[in-house]
Amino acid sequence: MLHNERTKLLANAPDRASTACFTAGIATPLAGYICNISNLRENLSVWLMFIAALGWCTACFALHYLARRVPGGGR
Repeated sequence: MLHNERTKLLANAPDRASTACFTAGIATPLAGYICNISNLRENLSVWLMFIAALGWCTACFALHYLARRVPGGGR
């Protein structure tokens, strides 16, 4: 039973990190851009924002994939 709980904790850590990556790297800058809160429109090009969002998405999916692989032991 203790092993199962440790496995759950190990799987939850990268999954929560993927959620944090999405929030910090995609949702917050997008909200700032839409509301024009932080002068993103003047300082960054749309392509640079797209490339940054793509990088954050890659990190999100990689961490989420890692979290899904933990409980099955690599299956």
